[in-house]
Amino acid sequence: MDKSFNFQLSKNNALSKLVLNLGMTSFIDLYNHVHQLPYGRNSNRYDLELVIKEEMGTYSSKHAFLKQVAIENNFDKLSLWIGIYKMNAKNTTGINSVLEAYNLDYIPEAHCYLKYNNKRYDITFSESTSLKFEDSLLIEEEITPEQIGIYKVKIHQDYLKKWIEASNLSYSFEDLWQIRENCILALQNKKA
Repeated sequence: MDKSFNFQLSKNNALSKLVLNLGMTSFIDLYNHVHQLPYGRNSNRYDLELVIKEEMGTYSSKHAFLKQVAIENNFDKLSLWIGIYKMNAKNTTGINSVLEAYNLDYIPEAHCYLKYNNKRYDITFSESTSLKFEDSLLIEEEITPEQIGIYKVKIHQDYLKKWIEASNLSYSFEDLWQIRENCILALQNKKA
């Protein structure tokens, strides 16, 4: 992690108060804490506090939570991004059996991450620090924490629909979305 995007957390903001109560006083403390949390879907993707309260998060919720804390503390140099990449067994361990079962080399997947000084940061899993898929990134767009729900899903689904048509796949959109869900379940069950 780039230590230059560290700052002290303010007591005047909801998310910052939540982590201050747990003894974390700086952004780097919080970043390291969230980085170590296990991968898992929160009970409500729109409630960023659940990353801390449920002690887990996805690529979307973990990164959106950190970006929202940065916003609360007027640190606008840290940005939140969505990228769609070719998710395959090489860059996403744990999904190979799913892809093989459907005879797919990859499936386009949406992923959220942070950027600071044009460097990408990924804390989805405790062992990850940078994107493992930069060479297979198809598109990316800066977003706000509020956009990790409906907006992110729409971008992803629209991309998949176009990909199905352009690739002449025999799978329907619904089939492909279920295959993607099976990949996510495999990731969630992965011991990382």
